[in-house]
Amino acid sequence: MSARGRSYRYVGPVELKAAVRPGSGGCRISSAAEFGGWIAGRSAAELAEPFTFVVGTDGVLRLAPRRSEHVACADGAMVFSAGEIGFVREADRWAVSEVSNQSTGYCPDVTSWPAVARALDDVGLGRPSGFTHEVVFRRCPGCQEHNIVREDDFVCVFCGSDLPKTWNVDPIV
Repeated sequence: MSARGRSYRYVGPVELKAAVRPGSGGCRISSAAEFGGWIAGRSAAELAEPFTFVVGTDGVLRLAPRRSEHVACADGAMVFSAGEIGFVREADRWAVSEVSNQSTGYCPDVTSWPAVARALDDVGLGRPSGFTHEVVFRRCPGCQEHNIVREDDFVCVFCGSDLPKTWNVDPIV
């Protein structure tokens, strides 16, 4: 793990990663000016729902329309975090209204928040102190399926095996 946090490789369906075309990733947002230009191009309908985001291993935020695949947003690369993010205009600036680590392609741990916070701070966006919706991902040691843990019930929904308390989705990491 680097000083910037753990990186996550894509663990979703291989056909989705195979469909990624180089250079077609999400919009890189590394400054307030870049965010301003990007957000100005969004319609009211787009702003009404969250966007897909990743934080690349360069620490830069990338944004794409909500129904975009995270692996496409990341250009197929590893990330420090991934999820969904919504924005709201507050008086004189934009701020994050909601943000989650909900990405079934990367299954980032809730501990990926600091990478998101740094990327948002670099852009000058107001933000919450953590994910507004945390998703707990685990891989079942029995059947190897990826699970979303709900209500602290660490039991595999596919085979009933106990799930580990610590993140284990990527067996290579």
